[in-house]
Amino acid sequence: MIREVFMPALSSTMTEGKIVSWVKAPGDRVEKGETVVIVESDKADMDVESFHEGILAAIVVEAGGTAPVGEAIALLAETEAEVEAAKQQAAAKAGAAGGDSSPSPEAAAPVAVVEAPSSAAQNGASSGSRSGRVVISPRARKLAKDLKVDLGTLQGSGPHGRIVAQDVELAAGKNPTVTGPVATPLAAVVPPVSAAPVAPAASAAPAAPAPSAAPLGQVVPFNTLQQAVTRNMVASLAVPTYHVGYTITTDSLDALYKQIKSKGVTMTALLAKAVAVTLQKHPLLNAGFTDQGVQYHSGINIAVAVAMEGGGLITPVLKHADQADIYSLSRTWADLVARSRSKQLQPDEYTSGTFTLSNLGMFGVDRFDAILPPGQGSILAIGASRPTVVATAEGLMGVKRQMQVNITCDHRIIYGADAAAFLKDLANVIENNPQSLTL
Repeated sequence: MIREVFMPALSSTMTEGKIVSWVKAPGDRVEKGETVVIVESDKADMDVESFHEGILAAIVVEAGGTAPVGEAIALLAETEAEVEAAKQQAAAKAGAAGGDSSPSPEAAAPVAVVEAPSSAAQNGASSGSRSGRVVISPRARKLAKDLKVDLGTLQGSGPHGRIVAQDVELAAGKNPTVTGPVATPLAAVVPPVSAAPVAPAASAAPAAPAPSAAPLGQVVPFNTLQQAVTRNMVASLAVPTYHVGYTITTDSLDALYKQIKSKGVTMTALLAKAVAVTLQKHPLLNAGFTDQGVQYHSGINIAVAVAMEGGGLITPVLKHADQADIYSLSRTWADLVARSRSKQLQPDEYTSGTFTLSNLGMFGVDRFDAILPPGQGSILAIGASRPTVVATAEGLMGVKRQMQVNITCDHRIIYGADAAAFLKDLANVIENNPQSLTL
C-alpha cells in the first residue's frame, strides 16, 4: 500500500506549513514513531513522526517549500516493490499541481494520514526530560552515517540535549565545523525586546536588531511567522478598542531591582509580576470577549512580546505569574526567551496568554499604543523610564524617574473606568509597595 504523507496541523490557527528539512531521504526506511520531517508552523519548528513503518519512496514538497494543511508532501511505500509506483504517483501529483497533466491511475491508490506532530520536540530539538527521546539534527544524522559514528553513544550539546553535527565530528576525531545558530544561539546575541525599561539615561539603550539584508527594489515573501502575525493583526481590526495612558514613578521599583538583580531577577519579571498581582483585583482586565459573553480565565498568564530574528514577533507566556515567586519567574522567563529565539517553544507556551505586555522602553521609546492580540481583552504598552522634573507634594521641584504606560482594551467588555482603575492600582504597587513583588 502506498500512503500519502500529509502536511499536519500543528496548531489550531495553522493553515499551511513550511518544510524546514527532511530527516529522512528517499529510499530510507521509516519506523513507526520515527521523525520524518521538520515542519515550521506559525511560530515554532516541530518534528513530525510517522504513524506507520515503510519506505520513504518520494518527496513531493522539498525543503523550503510550503503546503496547505492536509496536502500530500511525500509518499510512503509499504514494500520495495511499490517504490517505483510511488515515484510515478509523486510525479503525477507534481504535474497536476503545475496544471500540465492529470493524475495517473496510480494516484488513486489508497491513502492514509501517516504523520502526527510530535509534542515533545521542535526544530529537531528534544525536550529532554519531557520525553526521554534523543533527537538528532538532520545534518548530524547524515554525518553520523557517513563517518560511521554510533549515535547511541553521544551526548548532545545542542538545545535541550539535541545531538548536532559538532558532536558527531568530535566523536569521529575531526575538528568541528562551526555553523551559525548551533554554535551561537540567537538568544546569546540578540537581546529580548522585553529588557528592563528603567536603564539609566546615561547608558545607551541596546540597538534594535539590524534588519536582514534584502535586495533593494525586490519583493521579499513573508515567512510563516510573519504571515501569522499579519493574520492576527488584520483580525484585530474588527475589535473596537481604545487607549488609556498613565504616568508611573519608578524610583522605588528601580531601587528594588538594583538590590535583587544580582540574584538573577529581571525587570521583565518584576513588571509581569506587578501586572499579575494587580490583575487579581481586576479580573475583567484579564478576561476575553466571546459571542456568548465575557470569558473569565481561571489563571493569570502574562504574555510578553519578543522580537524574532528575521522579522516578526512571538509572545512567550509566564503562566500563573501571580502565584510564582519573582526568582522562579525570572528563571522561567530566561528559559522562554532562549527557546523562543531558536523556535523551540511549544504552541501552548506562546498562545495561552490572557494579558500581554509590549515593552519598547529598551529602544528609548517613551510612549506608544499596542495592538490588541486576538482573544484577549487588554495589552499594556510600556515606555522607557526617564528622569523627569516634577513638582513634589511639598510644592518644590524635584527629579523622579517616570515611565509612560498605555493600555489598549476591548471596549465590548472593558470600559474606560475599568482600565483607569487597573492602571491606578498598578501604579500604587510599583510606586508604593514594590517589595510585595518579592513575597
